Amino acid sequence: MAVAVHYSGNLQRAQETVDTIVAAGGRAIAVHADVADEGEVAALFDTVEEEFGGIDVVVHAAGIMILSTVAELNFDDFDRMHRTNVRGTFVVDQQAARCVRRGGAIINFSTSVKKLAFPTYAAYAATKGAVDAITLVLAKELRGRDITVNAVAPGPTATDLFLDGKDEATVENLSKLAPLERLGTPVDIAEAVAFLAGPARWVNGQVIYVNGGVI
Repeated sequence: MAVAVHYSGNLQRAQETVDTIVAAGGRAIAVHADVADEGEVAALFDTVEEEFGGIDVVVHAAGIMILSTVAELNFDDFDRMHRTNVRGTFVVDQQAARCVRRGGAIINFSTSVKKLAFPTYAAYAATKGAVDAITLVLAKELRGRDITVNAVAPGPTATDLFLDGKDEATVENLSKLAPLERLGTPVDIAEAVAFLAGPARWVNGQVIYVNGGVI
């Protein structure tokens, strides 16, 4: 597939991804948008359609995570997460529902922490519960168009977002949660996304927990 790499604030990381794809013989471009801004996202989809002639798969992975107990949560932080994680998902999915071609796939990102119920994750998990709801309803709304809509719900995964602010002991404890006794890797998650984006045509309206068996 040709790939449009979306970015919001980090053009360098997006361009590195584009360069990696091109170096491997693929085709890719970097496209900017604030996922919560419907005008910018509409322009992003227009750019991709113009460049590649159509859109077959949308993977919506943008999200932010700010941890706090319910008693101490700053509501500015709550609103920031809601804007990116909930509104952003709705805005992107709205354009995806309008633009993705027959036989395509829409893939959102949820989280396993909804079921793990770790302290300090309430506000973040709540935003991802909303992602699940959007995903399941949209799958039914696209009846008759041969487009699948699913969400991937990673468990503890060694990404910058997950590791930020955690000491070594915390990371070590989290790595033992799964029966496989390690953290997930970005490749582990990408394999699930590739499955849903390609051969998994009979998987639809599902939240797939990709966590090594934590739950």
